[in-house]
Amino acid sequence: MKKIIIAMVTILFIGGVTACSEDFTTNPREDGEDLETFFLEEENVDAAIIGIYDLMQHTYSVDWHSAFLVKQLPGDDMNAAGGNSGDQPQLQDIDDYANVSTSNQSIESVWNLFYRTISLSNLVIENIKESDLSNKELALAEAKFLRAWSYFELTTMFGDVPLRLTIPSTADEFGIAKSPRADIYTQVKADLTDAIAGLPDKTALTEDFRVSKGAAQALMGKVLVFEGLYGEAIPFFEAVISNPAHDLEDNPEDAWSINHEFGKESLFEIGFISTTGRDWGNFAWGGRNENNIHIQLMGPRGDGIFDVSPVGLINGWGFNLPTAKLLNAFDAAGDTDRKLATVMTEEELIAAGGSVDESAATGGSIWDYEGGIRIKYATKEEDTSADGVKELNYGTNYRLYRYAEMLLLAAEAYNKDNKDAEARTELNKVRNRAGLPDVDASLAGDDLFEAIVNEKFLELAHEGQRFWDLVRWGKAATELAGTGYTSKNDLFPIPETEIEKNSELTQADQNPGY
Repeated sequence: MKKIIIAMVTILFIGGVTACSEDFTTNPREDGEDLETFFLEEENVDAAIIGIYDLMQHTYSVDWHSAFLVKQLPGDDMNAAGGNSGDQPQLQDIDDYANVSTSNQSIESVWNLFYRTISLSNLVIENIKESDLSNKELALAEAKFLRAWSYFELTTMFGDVPLRLTIPSTADEFGIAKSPRADIYTQVKADLTDAIAGLPDKTALTEDFRVSKGAAQALMGKVLVFEGLYGEAIPFFEAVISNPAHDLEDNPEDAWSINHEFGKESLFEIGFISTTGRDWGNFAWGGRNENNIHIQLMGPRGDGIFDVSPVGLINGWGFNLPTAKLLNAFDAAGDTDRKLATVMTEEELIAAGGSVDESAATGGSIWDYEGGIRIKYATKEEDTSADGVKELNYGTNYRLYRYAEMLLLAAEAYNKDNKDAEARTELNKVRNRAGLPDVDASLAGDDLFEAIVNEKFLELAHEGQRFWDLVRWGKAATELAGTGYTSKNDLFPIPETEIEKNSELTQADQNPGY
């Protein structure tokens, strides 16, 4: 059952942490509680942990600036799309590479919200590490997992970043220099070691939105693969693979279906609900509405352009369309089943009874349109509610880390560790679920690695992994040739606001090229 992640009063504690202000350190908040007493109660500690999950939900869904969408934009599996080239220009700039600004609102939002999540995690960790509460170890494990996740995302997108592990007690303490990515990885792994020790098995979770030991083990393996420490990653992957609580869903579409939320394939999932009855009078732009507005943003554009009702979809606002490269890759692989669950070509839409206004398509009213729409995380009738305005009440969950991704990371680790037989085994699990045959038993070395790369392109399309994999594999320049990409785009710029307010950062600390 889907759990409601409620915005807790504990979020108020970090209000001043994201901005350098004397008011934060000298004036008590009238709407807060005394920290010296708040964390003495077990229920308050749990409320604070739920507050961290709530911030994570907000980070991946805040309208127009969702980390889920922003991470996808530089990839070659999707285009920003929208109504025209100026529709949400901060998103178009990321998608088109050339004009990414240090004041890009979406990038700044991602940075700030991850640091807010880290700040609340730090607050919990600092205030309960010496306590004797019965839920102390579990709370520490959850807070450290969520802090580790946030730092891993930040260093993937921004490189060297400030490593904040405490709450500033004065405004002067807010300034902190960047730490090398290697130091970020070290802290992430330390947090995950503690999380693995303190988290329960997936079968023992008291609430389905919470993270499990398997999630922490899988994330540890992913971090080690990103570091190139393939042999060290393998035992963490094997621990998850050998645990019967984790497995692939039976069919590709089940992996992100509303009917299989928090299922066996989900390692880390962000929950939303469709029952809050939002309408245009009570929907809060930029606020926490508990529904997933980005599903609406990413649905096939209305205005008479797409008729998608015959295939069970509702019109959306036209962002995030698949590239022709992705559509062709499915066909080249003979990947019929997974393609049907992920994308739909114009020809397939028309054959199913839908239509596309060709004058709009050729005249530019469908910006970045290359002949297809998304089915994965699409605007499905079943995912919204009639209790309110449908487009404002999607309850679609985001699977931020799936078992299928972990299997492909394990295949990569085995391949790089010269264990190609084991790599083929994990790769074939994903292929077989997609309706594809095993790879040839002689496939090995670099050729096997390329098969893993291609499988990941298809399996994780529109999930925000593609670009960052191309960068770490050294493939971005080749795969993105002719798009406007340069090596400058390997990292997002540090937001100008961070450099302005952080006394330990200067323009010399900005990422190269910005």
